[in-house]
Amino acid sequence: MTATAIEAEGLRKRYGGTWALDGLDLTVREGTVHGLLGPNGAGKTTAVRALTTLTRVASGRARVCGFDVADEPDEVRARIALTGQYAAVDEYLSGRQNLVLFGRLFGLTPRAARRRAEELLASFGLAEAAGRSVNGYSGGMRRRLDLAASMIVVPRVLFLDEPTTGLDPRSRNQVWDAVRSLVSGGTTVLLTTQYLEEADRLADLISVVDAGRVVAEGTADALKSRIGGDRVEVVVREAGDLSATAALVGRVCRVEPAVDAESRRVVAEVGDRVAALTDVAGALRAAGLPVEDLGTRRPTLDEVFLRLTGGATDRRADDGRDTEREGAAA
Repeated sequence: MTATAIEAEGLRKRYGGTWALDGLDLTVREGTVHGLLGPNGAGKTTAVRALTTLTRVASGRARVCGFDVADEPDEVRARIALTGQYAAVDEYLSGRQNLVLFGRLFGLTPRAARRRAEELLASFGLAEAAGRSVNGYSGGMRRRLDLAASMIVVPRVLFLDEPTTGLDPRSRNQVWDAVRSLVSGGTTVLLTTQYLEEADRLADLISVVDAGRVVAEGTADALKSRIGGDRVEVVVREAGDLSATAALVGRVCRVEPAVDAESRRVVAEVGDRVAALTDVAGALRAAGLPVEDLGTRRPTLDEVFLRLTGGATDRRADDGRDTEREGAAA
């Protein structure tokens, strides 16, 4: 069986009158990307802060790499790295100087720090920009440099707290490639994100967090299957054909389809999407009903997110500020 990198049981943490964590349980397998998905204020960042020894919980226990977070914090810190929501590099130094500085702070000799910096600059596609000041880097380059800095000494567990917030699609893909590279080398990644596509593309397992606790867990496909199976979608060309198309789709698929008049869309849940698509296409052609679009799709993580969390929350638990003394919460 795969070993466990992170174990948390019954974590509770309060900021002011709000429970940021309210009985959170979490298990993360070694060598995987585990996604924490949830709305603002759900408790994702607070969970990361607790697991990385940055804040103490009121109750519950957590172990990272086999060490108790509360009782053995130094052992935990020696084996983890954390990349927060904002890059922590010095903008006035070059990329190379930043990495050498981090290497020296980690106790490497000057020669070893320079060698490690060059390795990371090459691995993260920053070699050509290594001598430039970071204030001239793009957002994606800064995030990659931030990730590289967290890998000066390769961690057993890397915590990524919304690492691609505000990045454009190209920069986001660059960060995803860097994360995959880390995991292929044996690092375990705990990823918090609000981007549904990010969780879908990167995470081996996803925990959906809401109101300070895990409300669902599974692979992306397993979570999607919880809210229904494959669907056939028809978008009619003329609004006047909507009723006839809905009746036809209902007869062919043997279900009551959903109809959206505004988008001129008919949607039916089916068992075999390929067979259903073929049958619907043939029936539409035979009936002479013109369509603008016809296809199949699966439920999305967006739909899972909204179904399981009930929308956004107005709590401010994830702003990272302790409104009462650490450990004093009941």
